[in-house]
Amino acid sequence: MKVKTILVSQPEPKIENSPYFDLEERQKVKVDFRPFIHVEGVPAKEIRQQKIDLNNYTAIILTSRNSVDHFFRIADEMRFKVPDSMKYFCQSEAVAYYLQKYVVYRKRKIYVGKRNFEDLSPLIKKYKDETFLLPTTDKVKPIIPETLDGLNVKWTQATFYKTVISDLSDLANVYYDILVFFSPSGIESLFHNFPDFEQKDTRIAVFGNTTIKAVEQKGLRVDIAAPTPETPSMTMALQKYIKEVNKGK
Repeated sequence: MKVKTILVSQPEPKIENSPYFDLEERQKVKVDFRPFIHVEGVPAKEIRQQKIDLNNYTAIILTSRNSVDHFFRIADEMRFKVPDSMKYFCQSEAVAYYLQKYVVYRKRKIYVGKRNFEDLSPLIKKYKDETFLLPTTDKVKPIIPETLDGLNVKWTQATFYKTVISDLSDLANVYYDILVFFSPSGIESLFHNFPDFEQKDTRIAVFGNTTIKAVEQKGLRVDIAAPTPETPSMTMALQKYIKEVNKGK
């Protein structure tokens, strides 16, 4: 079965040179984007109900752009002036770079991990006398609290935003050759919106082992998987697959 259409379960990239646009052009396929899940902020009132007082923390652990946005949103809603002395521990360079949207980077104490949360451990341990706040989603990877508990530091987790299933009812009668997923939440959304979904000839592309597991638990077939040594990105995996099945097109 040749591939003509792809649905990526994420928002459309905002950058002009996205590899997805390159994939469209090179392979002559149509790529649509639709977030299967989205983020909604928790109001300040609910943060207070979690017994969170921003005055009590000297360091913030930021694991994503969402955690950055929603920490500063809540600070604003609570009329809390974030002190210049606040320390920021960012999971990756991308998160640290995004932090510049809210603070003057060179004037703040910002510590950056490489990519995975475990990479932050030595930095957090070095400042074990700080009181850490982890503003996060309602769906946290277990490795994060496990890692923090293992460091014996004073830390508090608070739900600042939630992952919510998007309404996809308008896609009920729309067919795509490939569906692309990046998280178990995306699979959850698929079946929430379409409880009777049957894969049939639809190819499913997944990123990451937890997503593969979620697909298989639903009795679906994984046709395209990334990352692999040969195809470290989803677009590379898609390109390789499309090249093979569209031969002689």
